[in-house]
Amino acid sequence: MKELAIRNPLMLKDTFFYSYFRSLRVVDKQVSLVDKDLLKFLNLEELVLSANQIKEIDAVNLPPTLKVLELYGNKISSMECLCASPPPRLQHLGLGHNKLQGHLESLYVTSDHWPNLISLDLSFNDLTDLPGMLASLATLPRLRLLLLQGNPLALLPYYRGLTVDSLARLCVLDDITVSPSEKHQFRGLSHSGDLLAHVAQLVVTIGDVKGVQDTSVLDPEPGPQGPFITYSYYVTYDFVEDEEGEGSEYGGVLAEIVRPLLSTVQLGEDVPKEEVVEEHEDSAGSGLTSQSGELETSLASGGSEPLPGVADSAEELAKLRPRIDPRLCPSPGTVLFSTVHKPWTDVIPCDYKMQHTLKDLVALKAFLLAGTTVTIVEEKILSWPAAMPPVDVTLPAKKGKGDKDKKGKEEKDKKGKDEKDKEQKGPKKKKELPKELRQDPPILRVLDSGLVVLEPLLAGEPLVSEVCNFGVICTLETDRLTSLRDSKTKSKKAKKGLSCPCTICDVRHWLFVKYRLTELGRSSNC
Repeated sequence: MKELAIRNPLMLKDTFFYSYFRSLRVVDKQVSLVDKDLLKFLNLEELVLSANQIKEIDAVNLPPTLKVLELYGNKISSMECLCASPPPRLQHLGLGHNKLQGHLESLYVTSDHWPNLISLDLSFNDLTDLPGMLASLATLPRLRLLLLQGNPLALLPYYRGLTVDSLARLCVLDDITVSPSEKHQFRGLSHSGDLLAHVAQLVVTIGDVKGVQDTSVLDPEPGPQGPFITYSYYVTYDFVEDEEGEGSEYGGVLAEIVRPLLSTVQLGEDVPKEEVVEEHEDSAGSGLTSQSGELETSLASGGSEPLPGVADSAEELAKLRPRIDPRLCPSPGTVLFSTVHKPWTDVIPCDYKMQHTLKDLVALKAFLLAGTTVTIVEEKILSWPAAMPPVDVTLPAKKGKGDKDKKGKEEKDKKGKDEKDKEQKGPKKKKELPKELRQDPPILRVLDSGLVVLEPLLAGEPLVSEVCNFGVICTLETDRLTSLRDSKTKSKKAKKGLSCPCTICDVRHWLFVKYRLTELGRSSNC
C-alpha cells in the first residue's frame, strides 16, 4: 500500500480500498458492534474479530463472500443471531471460548444454515446435549474437522467414541486425527446412544506422603494422670458436590470439617478470632519460608508447644480446643474428602482411590477450571484417664516379736535371708495403665496445602498426575530430639540382644582395663 501510494496515489480511492482487502483482523480492540459498513468490503473472505466484547452479531451485516469467520473469546451466548442470514460460502466458523449454552444450540448447526461448512470450532463453551448436537452435525455434508473439547458434554466417558461413530465423514476431532482403527473400534455405538448414562466419572488416587516431621518428639512423657497424646495424618481434597448429594455416600467425606460452625460454637466460643488468623498465617508462612526438599513429596511442619500435665484453668483448656483453619473449609458447592488417618512413619501410605460420578456437567467444568486444593493435616488427640489411677505406695516393713518367733532356725539359711530382704523392702504396687480414657476433641493443624490444576482434563487429557512438593522445615531442636530418641531406641535393642559367645570381647575389655590401671600407676592385679 505504501509503494502504491507513492507510485500512483490517485488509485487510493474508497472503491479501490474496500475491494483490495480479502482478510481483515481486528483482535482485542474492544469491538462490541458489527455494523453495515462491513458490507463495503466487496471481496472480503476472512474476518477475525477475536478477543473482543461482542455479545450478538447481525449476520445481515456480514459480507456474503466470507469463507472464514472467527469470533473466539467474545461473549456470544447463542448462535441464533448468526443464522438469520449466514454467509452461504462460509467454510470455517470459530466460536470457541464463548458462552454458548442450552439445548437449542444444536438447532443452529444444521445444513440449512451452513451447507458448505468444513471446519467448526465450538470448544470451551457450556454445551451439554451431546446426542442432539451430533444429530445436527450429521446433517453437514462437508464437515471434516470438529472441536468440542472444553464443553461439559466432552466430559462424558463415551464422548469420543459416540462422536466418531455418529460422524462417519469426520477426519479430525479435537485436534486428533480419527484413525480407521478408531472408527472400527467404536462401530455401532451410535445405535445404543439412548442406553448410555448421562454422567461423568472421575477417579482420584492419592499415593504416599513423605517427609513429615515427627511432632511427638516435642511432647513430654505422659504421667499417670495424662495426657496421652496420639498423632495421625491424612490428606484432604475438595471435589464438586453433585445435585443429588452423592458425595454423602462416600466414607471419605469429612462432615465435621465441612460444617465447622458446630466445632467452633461448642468447643471454641471464647477463642478470639485473632488466634485463628494467626495460626493460619503461621502455617502459610512456614510453607513460604521452607526450603525445597529432596523427597518426592515433602511437607512443611513446625513444632508443637509442650502441653501441661493437667488442664485445670480456662486458659489451658482454651489451648487444647480445636481451631478451624480456613484451608480446611471447602469452597461453596464442593465437598471435602479425606484419606484414612494413618500414624506417623517415614513414608505414610495413603492407598486412596475414589471414583466420583457426577450428573451436573456444567458445575464439573467450572470446578475443573478452578482446580482442587490438596491439604496435609495433622490430627492430635489428647486422652485422659476416666478415673484417677492408683498411686505407687511403698509400705514400711513391720518387725515384731511375733515375726521373729514364727521364723525358725531354717530362716538363717540363704533362702530365708532372701525372703527377709524382700519383706524389708516392702510390697510395691505395680503401675496400672488406665483402662478407660476420655478423649478431647481433635486438634487439627494444616501442615501445608497446594493447588492441583485440573484444566488439562477439559482439553482432552485422560490423566492428570502431579507430585505436590511443599518443601521441608527442619529445626535444630527437632533434629536433636529425633536423634536422641533414635539413640535410646538403639540402646534398648542392644540391651535386649544376646551377648557375644566368644572370648574376644572379654580379652579386649581386659586389655583396656589393664592399660587404664597401668596408666594410673597401679598394678593390674589390684
